[in-house]
Amino acid sequence: MASLEQSRHLVTEIPGPASLELTKRRNAAVSHSVGISMPVYIARAGGAILEDVDGNRLIDLGSGIAVTTIGNAAPRVVDAVRAQVEEFTHTCFMVNPYEGYVAVAETLNRITPGSGEKRSVLFNSGAEAVENAIKIARSFTGRSAVVGFDHAYHGRTNLAMALTAKSMPYKSGFGPFAPEIYRAPLSYPYRDGLIDKELATDGEKAAARAITVMDKHVGADNLAAVIIEPIQGEGGFIVPAEGFLPALLDWCHQNDVVFIADEVQSGFARTGAMFACEHDGIEPDLIVTAKGIADGFPLSGVTGRAKIMDAPHSGGLGGTFGGNPVACAAALATIETIEEEGLVERAQHLEGLITEPLRRLQSSDDRIGDVRGRGAMIAIELVKSGTAEPDPELTNQLATAAHAAGVVILTCGMFGNVIRLLPPLTISDELLTEGMEILTGLLGDL
Repeated sequence: MASLEQSRHLVTEIPGPASLELTKRRNAAVSHSVGISMPVYIARAGGAILEDVDGNRLIDLGSGIAVTTIGNAAPRVVDAVRAQVEEFTHTCFMVNPYEGYVAVAETLNRITPGSGEKRSVLFNSGAEAVENAIKIARSFTGRSAVVGFDHAYHGRTNLAMALTAKSMPYKSGFGPFAPEIYRAPLSYPYRDGLIDKELATDGEKAAARAITVMDKHVGADNLAAVIIEPIQGEGGFIVPAEGFLPALLDWCHQNDVVFIADEVQSGFARTGAMFACEHDGIEPDLIVTAKGIADGFPLSGVTGRAKIMDAPHSGGLGGTFGGNPVACAAALATIETIEEEGLVERAQHLEGLITEPLRRLQSSDDRIGDVRGRGAMIAIELVKSGTAEPDPELTNQLATAAHAAGVVILTCGMFGNVIRLLPPLTISDELLTEGMEILTGLLGDL
């Protein structure tokens, strides 16, 4: 397939007539419980451009929720997948194993934080990996309680839902949930600062608040694991205050509690480090990965200290499709692309292109309550003018206007008032700048 021109080009209104016709078919065939952010149907994609069935080319600032980190239809991935499909598509690693699974495990053990002996196990989705990380921690500690955090998102399966903080649309009506799940307060500098200026900047103080809750409500002796996103995803791209994560990790190690970093959205160069943990200099006991691992193929993993990973009995972990050979080929090509094309450094460069226009606008528009994030994982928290009250209506208006203008953006946050920006790391400066000019211009007009 010829490469897709990397430029925005609109030939119809968004959505166009062909997309509208497909929406009718979707409404008749697909469960209405599946929500869609932008009812524009894609025919092909490449790099940072999505081309819809009407021929419109859209700037992709969402990467399929941080998945196509190296760009859509990345050449090395396409070649690797094609080669693997021609050899075999499935055997089930637990029946007849193959080298690709082993190679991905070796690579994850090498690139994740921590220098000690490590092991990995592969699954299909972030939620599946989260569930298995908890199984591993419980097996290792012989304890059952698990602590998650305010604003957390860990997936849509039962245990993952219990760990997820947001009710609508993820949890409402789907209980009862897995027991022995508890919640502690997160360090949320923007919102904490409205109550206590010191709490907003002192991560150790924020950690002490969380540790007090864990000690009183759970008790360290009952706690198997603490699970946290080093930078929250669906919760609003919240970056904890400096010192928060190291203090939590220290407490976990003092009490023989497994510290699990959920890097499903923040991993694989997204934040300007291979993993977001690295910004805080921490080495989690277990790290959960998915999304950006394989450029769009279903794959996830749990990687961690060998003595913890080996705790479950033989046969206790696995799954029919976990570590599918085609997905493994895609993952190896994806990680090779990240490393050989310098995409960690590229994410650091993109941070400036995203944040600088937003901060300029913030200086004159008090509806931008906060601009935060790292690398190419940046959020805008929108509030009502003159207040810190969340403004989900403005957020939805901005997303709708951007979509109509051919720029794909996503919303998130507990209050639905956060715009999240997740461009592919391979996007050109020119295309990203155009997308940001459109976005800031639209916000100024609303």
